[in-house]
Amino acid sequence: MGEAGFWDNQEKAQGLVAELSRIKGLVAPLGELISGAEDLAVLIEFAEEEDSEDSESIRELRQTVEELQKLLERVELQTMLGQPDDPSNAYVTIQAGEGGTDAADWAEMLLLMYIRWAEMRGFSLEMYERTNGEEAGIRHATLLVKGDYAYGYLKGESGNHRLVRISPFNSAGKRQTAFAAVDVTPEVEDSGAIEVDWDKEVREETMRAGGAGGQHVNKTESAVRLTHLETGAVVRCQNERSQHQNRAAARKMLLAKLHQLELEKQDAETAIKRGEKSKIGFGGETIRNYVLQPEQFVKDTRSGLKTGNPLSVLDGELEPYLEAYLKWSMGKEVAKSDS
Repeated sequence: MGEAGFWDNQEKAQGLVAELSRIKGLVAPLGELISGAEDLAVLIEFAEEEDSEDSESIRELRQTVEELQKLLERVELQTMLGQPDDPSNAYVTIQAGEGGTDAADWAEMLLLMYIRWAEMRGFSLEMYERTNGEEAGIRHATLLVKGDYAYGYLKGESGNHRLVRISPFNSAGKRQTAFAAVDVTPEVEDSGAIEVDWDKEVREETMRAGGAGGQHVNKTESAVRLTHLETGAVVRCQNERSQHQNRAAARKMLLAKLHQLELEKQDAETAIKRGEKSKIGFGGETIRNYVLQPEQFVKDTRSGLKTGNPLSVLDGELEPYLEAYLKWSMGKEVAKSDS
C-alpha cells in the first residue's frame, strides 16, 4: 500500500484495503485473547494468595473470565466463516410460494426482515429488482447486501420459510399457512472462471419495470430478465435507469448464480451424507417455521433453535439463527431454545 502508484487502479486498491481490514479483524481478537490469557494467569496467582472469596482479585478475575469468554465466542464464530466466498457481498432473492396473497405478503415481510438486519449491522443495500403482488406484498425481489462477510452470515438462509398466522386477508379469520423461498448467492468478480456465451447460452427478455420508480421506470422497457438455458437459472434487474445498465447488472448476478450452482454441485456428496437436499427451493425442505398464532415462536428445522418472540426476529434480530446455523454446519452443539 505504500508503493508509488498504489491508487492508480482504484478498484484494485480498494479491494486490497478491504482485505487488509478483514485480516486485521481476524488477527486483533487473537492478540487480545493471548494478552488476556497472560493477565488471567497473573490474576489467578493473586487470587490464590487471598483468603476471601469476595476479594478485589477474585472480582477482577471473574470479570476477566467473562470478557475473555465473549471474545473467545467471537473468534470461534469467525473461524466458521472460513470458506473462500464468505467475505463476499450477498445477493438475496425472495420468491413468494404457495399461499396466494398471504404468500406475497409473507415474502415482503421476509424482505423487510433482511433489510432491517443489514441496517443494524451497518451494511449497505441495493434493490436490484422488485415485483409487487396483485393485492399486497411482492411476488419476488432481489437485494444486494454489501458488507464484510455478508454472504458468510446469510448463506444459511437459503431455503423455504413457512409462516403460520391468522390471515389478515381472510374475512373468516382462519389460520393460514404461507411459504416463501429465499436464495442467497455470493457476489463474485468476473474473473473468467465461469465462461458464458451470452448469445447462445442465455435467453434475454426486456420488459417494463414494476413497482415504484416514476414515469421513466414504468413506461420504458428497461428491466432485463436473463435465463441460463442449461441450468434454468433466472435473474432479473430493474434498479438502473437504462436497459444497458440493467443488462450489465443482471449478467453479474447470473455469473454469481452459476458460481453458486457449481459450488452446490461440488458439495452434493457432503449434503447427501448429512441427509440434506443439495438444492433447496420450492418442493424442498422448509428450513424455518414462523408461528404467530395461536402460539408464538420461530424454530429452525436444522439447528433446532427455537425462540419465543417472532416479532423481534421479523424486525431483524436474526443473529441467534445465523450463528446457530454456522455452528450446526460445523457439527457443533446448538442450544435448542433461546427464549
